[in-house]
Amino acid sequence: MHWTIRSPEKADLEELADIYLAVRRDTFTWVAPQVFRHEDFHAHTQGELLWLAEMPDGEIAGFMTLWSPDDFIHMLYIRKQYRGLGIGQALLKALPYWPDKTYRLKCLDRNEHAKAFYRARGFVVTGKGSSREGEYEEMTFFPER
Repeated sequence: MHWTIRSPEKADLEELADIYLAVRRDTFTWVAPQVFRHEDFHAHTQGELLWLAEMPDGEIAGFMTLWSPDDFIHMLYIRKQYRGLGIGQALLKALPYWPDKTYRLKCLDRNEHAKAFYRARGFVVTGKGSSREGEYEEMTFFPER
């Protein structure tokens, strides 16, 4: 399966908000679904760099955001039907200087699938914390030197 990794256009932003809402409601089953709202995407991505994965038919399969001042991967969301195809890894490879730069992220403890994904790509746990969605691990990718 082939896809294109690119920066979003303004016309893509509503579909990205749809994906953000749907994946959060589907994944974070321990949080009341009404907590997640469509407008969250726009509020949560202010000032962030965005990449998306587009399928040959034009459907957006997923996206990633980066808060570049801290090299912090804020979001990586893939539609359920496109998981396991390598799209998440392709999005990581779109990061500036990947894999020769240190990147951080937070991953909810109860999100076992995401934690396994990041561990398999070399991220290690470097801290812990809590958010309104639950406890999380801070994970860091250290380039091989």
